[in-house]
Amino acid sequence: MRKYLYVLITFILLTNCQMQPQKIELEKSKDSLLIGFTGDVMLGRLVNEQVSMTNYAYPWGNVLPLLKATDLNVINLETTLTTSNKIVPKVFNYKADPDKVESLTEAKVDVANLANNHILDFDIEGMVETISVLDKAGIKHVGAGKDKTEASRALIIKKKNITIGILGYTDNEPDWEAKENTPGVNYIEINDESAEKVAKEVKALKSKVDIVIFSIHWGPNMKQAPSEEFRSFAHEIIDAGVDIFHGHSAHIFQGIEIYNKKAIFYDTGDFVDDYYVTPELRNDQSFFYLIEVDKKGITKIQLVPTLISAMQVNLAEGVDYNETISRVKILSKDFGTSIIEDKKGVFVVI
Repeated sequence: MRKYLYVLITFILLTNCQMQPQKIELEKSKDSLLIGFTGDVMLGRLVNEQVSMTNYAYPWGNVLPLLKATDLNVINLETTLTTSNKIVPKVFNYKADPDKVESLTEAKVDVANLANNHILDFDIEGMVETISVLDKAGIKHVGAGKDKTEASRALIIKKKNITIGILGYTDNEPDWEAKENTPGVNYIEINDESAEKVAKEVKALKSKVDIVIFSIHWGPNMKQAPSEEFRSFAHEIIDAGVDIFHGHSAHIFQGIEIYNKKAIFYDTGDFVDDYYVTPELRNDQSFFYLIEVDKKGITKIQLVPTLISAMQVNLAEGVDYNETISRVKILSKDFGTSIIEDKKGVFVVI
């Protein structure tokens, strides 16, 4: 009862104290694609209940117009969409009612990475139902499937005469690895052997597309910087042909590296959830990452600071805005990356 009361009070407060949208200027050429990236999207637990009490658009707050303004949106889906009660023994299990896929369609989510440590929270039947729900909603996905072939299959999308290839991986939950005849996730270990294997897959995909996106759920929680092993892995994958490296799992954003004019987002943090906020690390702060590409590669990277509060993401303002920008500048400086602010927004120098 206390949980429901908390959700109700939160909704009343938000209704009366809604944040005012910032003016975010998005510019894109007719010959380019604007791709939006988010970190973890967790629509289960209290988020699921909040949406049931309000509407499907609720989780996106005043970020929704930006989500709708892109040509393509890519997320990590940190929950199942299932009615299954076959809970797998672990610390946290996330599920949202299948109808909450409408929240994803409201936000114009085009692609969901499913290679993570929550897609099998409600066993195989939960994963299978999630995939079916996404398929029926027209939301494409990578990183999980009925067998190894399906889980590792690349997604190819063509828009505005630009062909995008997307791969999904995770180094979480090795027991969930999809096998020849077993459902699961596209699991890899982060080591030289895996890097060599993945590089071959990337090269094969690059021969068919203009832009390769590599989405991976990797590494430990609440870590502010990638290890040298992770950096080496990312560099090798970029050298193989990846244009955009989309990392997630730490629940906090990490620094951005521009390597050979390609973008490495080591971790994109959390985008929407109901999690406890660690005051020192501020896992409620992150970005909506916007990347403009043409057939030859990346032409622009824009960062839109965001803040999670009461199961909803909104544009960060005031102190939160300044803290988020300051922290990403400091973390990215370690990679030699410059981030600038001007009247049009926050941009990564490429």
